[in-house]
Amino acid sequence: MNALPEAALDSLDTPAVVIDARKVEANLRRAQAYADRHGLKLRPHIKTHKMPHLAARQLALGAAGITCQKLGEAEVMADAGIADIFLPYNIIGAAKLARLVALKRRVKLSVTADSAVAVAGYASAFTDAAAPLAVLVECDTGMGRCGVTTPEAALDLARTIAAAPGLRFGGLMTFPATHRTAEARAFLERAIALLAAAGLPPAVVSSGGTPDLYGAGEDAGIVNEYRPGTYVFSDRFQVAKGVGSYDDCALSVLATVVSRPTDARAVIDAGSKALTSDLLGLDGYGYLPAYPDARIVSLSEEHGVIDFSASPRRPAIGERIHVIPNHVCPVVNLFDSVHFVEADGSIEEVPVAARGRVG
Repeated sequence: MNALPEAALDSLDTPAVVIDARKVEANLRRAQAYADRHGLKLRPHIKTHKMPHLAARQLALGAAGITCQKLGEAEVMADAGIADIFLPYNIIGAAKLARLVALKRRVKLSVTADSAVAVAGYASAFTDAAAPLAVLVECDTGMGRCGVTTPEAALDLARTIAAAPGLRFGGLMTFPATHRTAEARAFLERAIALLAAAGLPPAVVSSGGTPDLYGAGEDAGIVNEYRPGTYVFSDRFQVAKGVGSYDDCALSVLATVVSRPTDARAVIDAGSKALTSDLLGLDGYGYLPAYPDARIVSLSEEHGVIDFSASPRRPAIGERIHVIPNHVCPVVNLFDSVHFVEADGSIEEVPVAARGRVG
C-alpha cells in the first residue's frame, strides 16, 4: 500500500479532504482499460469528483464523454470546455428547459425521460428538426427510482420521442440495483427486441454503477456504454461490494482527535458536515486505516465519536487520523476544495468547481 507522505500534510488544517493522486490515476486507467477490452464506451459520472480537471483526464484516457446528474454540474463542465455531456435526469419546468436549450448550443448533449410529460417539455423547447435533442428512455430495471417499469412502456415512450420533430430517440438508459444485473439484462433484452421490431433500434444502451463495473463486460452484447462514478476515488461501500480493497481508496478525510473523554472513546473534528451521515448498510460512519478495529459510532454536525474498545492502540489528543468515508460522493460536495498529494509530497489545493450545483 502506497502511504501518503504524512509530513507533507502537516500544513493542512482539519477536517480536510486528502486525495492520493497516484491512486486516482491507477483507478482511472484500470477502468478505461477494462472498458476498452470489452468494447464498452466509458462515460464517467462526474457527480463523484465534480472537478473539470478530472473529467478532462478521464477523456484523455479514452472516455467517450461524461455524465452529469444535474444541469448545474453540466454547465460547470461546459464552461471548462467539456464538449460531450449526457444528462440522465428528467428536466422539468420552463426555467430548466431554457437552460437546457442554452447548454445544447454549446455542447453535444443528450438527456433522458421516463414519462410523456417530460418528453412534451423537451418537444416544446426543442423544435429544430435539423438539430434534434437526443432523448434516451430511462428504464427501471430494479432500482426502484426513476424509469419506465416495463419494456413495453419503453417502446411506447420511444415512439413518442421519435414522433417529436425536434427530438431524436437516442436509446435506453438504466441504473441497475447493485449486483442485480441479471434483472437489468432481461429487461433490456426484451426492450431492445421490441424496439428493433418497431424500427427503432437503440443506438445507445447505457448502464452504470461502480459496484458492477468489472462485470459489465458480460453484458457487452446488450450494453454498449457504461457510466461509473465512484471508481475514481472508491470508498468503504465499494470495498464492501468487492470493488478492490482499501489500497484502492484514493480519498480520505483528515481529522484531528480533539477529545478523549474516556479511555475507549475519542472525538474527532469531523462530523456529519464532513463525513455525511450515510451508512449504506455498513457498521459505523467510516473506516480508519490506522485503527482498523475502531468504530465511528456516531456523528453530530461537527463531532465524530469513535469507539476504541476493540482496538489495541488508542490515539492521543492532537493526533491526526485518516477516515475513508462510507460514501465518497456527498463528502466531496461538502468541501469547497480538496488536496491532491503527489508522490513527491507536493500538495495542490483544487476547488470543487461543481460543488452545490444541485439544480
